[in-house]
This record gives sequence, structure tokens and C-alpha cells, in this order.
Amino acid sequence: MEVVLAILFGVVLGAAVFLLLARSLPRMLIGLLLLGNAANIAILAGGRVRGTAPPLVPSGAAALSDGASNPLPQALVLTAIVISFGLTAFATVLAWATWRATNTVDPDALRLAEPPGLPAADAEAAALADPPDPPPGTARP
Repeated sequence: MEVVLAILFGVVLGAAVFLLLARSLPRMLIGLLLLGNAANIAILAGGRVRGTAPPLVPSGAAALSDGASNPLPQALVLTAIVISFGLTAFATVLAWATWRATNTVDPDALRLAEPPGLPAADAEAAALADPPDPPPGTARP
């Protein structure tokens, strides 16, 4: 079973890296989601998949029965799933807001939205580099 998880981890991690290197924001988001899933598989594989019995302590016993699954990796993966879902939801809303503001999800085209001279070394240089807001009703160049 560990060999199957190792192969699955490699495939999912490879797909995640491939999608993260893409030039499309939605593909990057899917790559981020796959990266979280690859981490979950790595945690489960590192927890030594031993048995199929649930990790429950029988009444009157002091420890898990033989052949029971390790509960710690399961708890860590459950926490990681919740964190990955929250991060993916936040990144999706951020990408959607970016698309609504700029009408593009191409990362190279989004560089044009940055003010010239940024990033600046200090706050004063940043204030000088950031152009003033245009009057209402006009577009920013």
C-alpha cells in the first residue's frame, strides 16, 4: 500500500508543479489545490498505513488493538483538508476579484497594472512612485 501511495504522491505532485508553472491563474489555483492533496498523501504515507481497523480503543484496553490505523496522520490530514479548502476559497475569490477589476487572468498582463517604480525601498520612495488618483470618471493610464 505504501508503494501505491508513493506513486500517487509523485503523480499528484508532478501535476501540481506543472499547473503552478502555467501562465493561467485558474490553472495555478488548481495546481495549488493539487499541491495540498499531495501533502495530504505524503502525511498519510508517512503515517505507515498498517491496517484497516478504525483507530478506536476497545473498552478496558489501554492502547489501540493490533492492526488498527494510526490516528495521528488522519487527524493531521483532516486539519490540512480544512486549511487547504480555506486557502483555495480565498485564492479563488481573489482571482475572481482580479478578473473583475482587470478583465484578465494572465499573470503577465497583470504586471501592467502595477504602478511604475514599485516596489520601492522605503515608504517615501513608494509615495513618490505611486501616481495620484485620477479625477472621477477618468481611467487610470
